[in-house]
Amino acid sequence: MSTLNGQPPITVAIIGGGLSGAAVAYHLAELTDADVVVIEPRADLGRGMAYATPDPDHRLNVPDHKMTLRSDQPEDFRRWLHTAEAPTLPANSARLSGEIYAPRAVFGAYVAAQLQPLQHEGRLRHVQARVISVTRPDRYRLGLSDGGQVTADIVVLAATHPNAGLPRELAGLAGDPALISDPFAEGALAGVAEDARLLIIGNGLTSADIVASLHRRGHRGKITALSRHGFRSQPHGPTQAETTADFVKNPPRTALDLLRRARAAVAQDQALGLTWHAVFDRLRAQGPVIWAALPDPERRRFLRHLRALWDVHRFRIAPQTYEANQHMQRMGRLVSLAARIVTATPGSPIKLGLQARHNGTRFTIAVDRVILATGPAHGSVIKSTPALTDLAALGLLQPDPLGLGLLTAANGQAVPLSGTPDGTLLVAGPLARATVGELMGVPEVITWAEHIAREVARQINARRGLVAAQ
Repeated sequence: MSTLNGQPPITVAIIGGGLSGAAVAYHLAELTDADVVVIEPRADLGRGMAYATPDPDHRLNVPDHKMTLRSDQPEDFRRWLHTAEAPTLPANSARLSGEIYAPRAVFGAYVAAQLQPLQHEGRLRHVQARVISVTRPDRYRLGLSDGGQVTADIVVLAATHPNAGLPRELAGLAGDPALISDPFAEGALAGVAEDARLLIIGNGLTSADIVASLHRRGHRGKITALSRHGFRSQPHGPTQAETTADFVKNPPRTALDLLRRARAAVAQDQALGLTWHAVFDRLRAQGPVIWAALPDPERRRFLRHLRALWDVHRFRIAPQTYEANQHMQRMGRLVSLAARIVTATPGSPIKLGLQARHNGTRFTIAVDRVILATGPAHGSVIKSTPALTDLAALGLLQPDPLGLGLLTAANGQAVPLSGTPDGTLLVAGPLARATVGELMGVPEVITWAEHIAREVARQINARRGLVAAQ
């Protein structure tokens, strides 16, 4: 990298090159001439866990015109889909409305394509390795899985989602070939017999994706989707007017007040012919203000009592995925249970003792395979990620009190044990959601990545100004 006014370049290391890390790198390369290094073991930047899946039934859960790497160009992905660079889409990707629900791998290809010119121009570098150790005698020194090292002045943490945690009731199945702990791993469902009885633990987006994949494969065995509440992810709604509900003016201060106001808004909208989707769209748009107004005890209550309800209405599934799930239900091949696991006995078949949520009845089911679809275990990300483990041991970061990821300041800087961030360690992506609130959808991830890029650029300018003053 070139120097600026004779000053040595500042190196920014981004740990993780999935969507969050790639987005930060993309925007940072436009804001500064710093040496931007993305450390990511995959061959392409921007894929990550979500967008690396090759399964065509693992679709984006929002249409093409709402997916972009730049918040100021909301239809960038849609335009790219019509270029020669874009891959051919499956035949049923477009709806009659013209909206396209592409496979997630296609969006990953789009993000990778946006970063490739920056890499060719030397405006950012991709180091294809994992960070396995971190020290900080002065600058950050990142030990890599290939034996190399990257020395950085500023580090952005964009670590991948950790795998789903195995419920303690299923500890006896650890290592059992009948347990599929990562349904997105290549070939994860390949060994599932067509008539196998399956238990999917989880009822959200991952569960819906699994069912859609099994539907395409012609699965005939019974599939039981289990969750505490039994809610399943909902479909998208019709094109309609926006709600007049407003949660920003005098935002709710308790989870109960939020629930009451949301219910009242839905009822008011229904009287006007609107569906519940309008209110949840407004809740999502105003989410940062709503979350910021809730004190920590109320945030905990929200997570404990309302999170499941929020997730299934907020994280809607693609129409194709919904149709596949509905078909499996109509055929009697998919049932949803609101229950918890009490016991699990390995064997062939696996026998599980369950307790129904609503009446406490205990019963037993027998299945051939168990599939985890409970979502990432963000609360254990520090101990499962070597770079974060070392940074925590150095006192440079700590878990957030809600168990969602890492404790950050409002500007995205990691909060060390001392309590005072120094501007050299920042958190991109969902690991910052305890502070930000909603930070799982692509629009929110991109907006936060743009913010982190601006914050890093500000830190770089401040450092250069300090050096110049000396």
